[in-house]
Amino acid sequence: MNDRRALSTAFLASHGWDNADRRFLAGDASDRSYDRLRRPSGDSAVLMDAPPGKGDDPRDFIRIATHLRQIGLSAPAILATDLDHGFLLIEDLGDDLFARLLDHQPDREVALYTAATDVLLRLQSQPAPSGLPDLSARDWAEAAAFALDFYAAAAGPVAPGKRARFVDTLAAALSAHADGPRVLILRDYHAENLLLLSGRQGAAAVGILDFQLAQMGQPGYDLVSLVQDARRDVSATAAAAAIARFARQTGTTPEALALPLAVLGAQRALRIIGVFARLCLVAGKPGYLALLPRVWGHLRECLAHPALADLRHLCDALLPPPDDDLLHRIRNRCATISP
Repeated sequence: MNDRRALSTAFLASHGWDNADRRFLAGDASDRSYDRLRRPSGDSAVLMDAPPGKGDDPRDFIRIATHLRQIGLSAPAILATDLDHGFLLIEDLGDDLFARLLDHQPDREVALYTAATDVLLRLQSQPAPSGLPDLSARDWAEAAAFALDFYAAAAGPVAPGKRARFVDTLAAALSAHADGPRVLILRDYHAENLLLLSGRQGAAAVGILDFQLAQMGQPGYDLVSLVQDARRDVSATAAAAAIARFARQTGTTPEALALPLAVLGAQRALRIIGVFARLCLVAGKPGYLALLPRVWGHLRECLAHPALADLRHLCDALLPPPDDDLLHRIRNRCATISP
């Protein structure tokens, strides 16, 4: 950590930010962290620290940020780089995160969620950058099996044959109901990664964060990420408004979207359940366990669709609910599993 501090201080000094006040801004599930810098003049910027070899390459952030800005969306501008050491100096988009605004102004929820939907419509109407990952339905199903590998395994071993059947069943559901033409998806598209920007109009009025893992995927994936937020309860009214707007602008109906959104939502919820358990068991981050009951609710909502009966029966058999006993067992094994 001291080495990172010294390297970042030298980086900032080389770009004229050595006299800035520096304060921790945010961290996340990865090893990235962010500090806000403020000069005596009042200018501000954000330092991204993405340690090399930890799975996040700042080049991915630069590539996607550049694309988003080229199509009229508001990703942070890149002000300076040190790619060898994993540092970026980026534009400070402010503090008006959707999640924070809605804590104090819940009456703005529908307006903010429809604005976020308009960003997705702009994003998906433009060609994506070339060469991005494009996973198969089976790849997506394997990713969801994290729910068995880490979460369910905390309650007891999962037989290999049952895991294989789970992957086969989810892959078949994805192939049948949500495996059409691909678009660029940002993956972590939710209220804590979106900001309201004053002085900008239309889709550009929404600032976008945490998009460096963007890839090719289904049009409904980011919409599900938005309305089935692991970190906050989205009202039924706001979710319905976002889905209706997306449907209308893409020439379909909410009814026609219901099944693909249910399949994508189930896959996403399953993967998140596994990832949050893994963050505790492997990375020593137990705070994410408190979010599991909400994600479990999203999973059950998605699995209620009649077309997902086979997957629902498997999940009923393999995945125990996140009750106090199971969460306690996972928490007691925090940081006990090697990466």
